Amino acid sequence: MDLKVLSSVFSVCKITDLSMVNVKDDYVFIGKTEEELSLVCDTKNVPSNYTEREDNWRAFKIQGQLDFSLIGILSKITKILADNKIGVFAISTYNTDYILVKDEMLSLAIKALTEAGYGIVS
Repeated sequence: MDLKVLSSVFSVCKITDLSMVNVKDDYVFIGKTEEELSLVCDTKNVPSNYTEREDNWRAFKIQGQLDFSLIGILSKITKILADNKIGVFAISTYNTDYILVKDEMLSLAIKALTEAGYGIVS
């Protein structure tokens, strides 16, 4: 299985509303619950109406469209990273999964995943 390292640097934010989010950006992930409105986007495009933010995340995209019947793909990857003491922030879309790691852990994550047999593409 191949993982693509995205070139963007991401931020994970809490925002007050969606009015300043540029949904035309290549990568915008929005999550809403009764407690919060969360946004993951390119750091250079963080809207000014954030209340909290965590910067310097890098992302791996699982290549290809994943079938919903596939089991354990995300858990296998996150276990490899956890075994190497690398924290993650995971996002799932209809087509695939994204695994974010802090920028300073990216090289170690690439090494661990490569050693485990994953192909890394950029």
